[in-house]
Amino acid sequence: MTILIGYIPTPVGEAALTVGLAEAAAHGDDVVILNSPRRGATVDADLVDGATAEALIARAAAAGVTARVDQADHGPDVVETFESLVRATGARMIVIGLRRRSPVGKVLLGSDAQRILLDASVPVLAVKPTA
Repeated sequence: MTILIGYIPTPVGEAALTVGLAEAAAHGDDVVILNSPRRGATVDADLVDGATAEALIARAAAAGVTARVDQADHGPDVVETFESLVRATGARMIVIGLRRRSPVGKVLLGSDAQRILLDASVPVLAVKPTA
């Protein structure tokens, strides 16, 4: 089976990657690491370059996991990007990182993570960075 990991190069993304790789190794799953830029964005600080993508794949291999990085563009609905990959890969689980947000931020901005948690068709494992 497959585990889909949402990854950005931050402590939140690192937490998701670490837990997702451990889960995959424990159950013999392969991994798709989703590092998805917003459609039309010319510059995206969260988008990893080729060398970083190779390093992520090597990190997975060191954990005994087969992985690939997917950088499919997403529009305003990142949930659909996750769901599309769930359908395409047969993923059994999504792993995402969560960051702390203020109550005002939650009310005003919404949350892609919350939408993934509520709308995903497969179980979602949400993790927070340790520090």
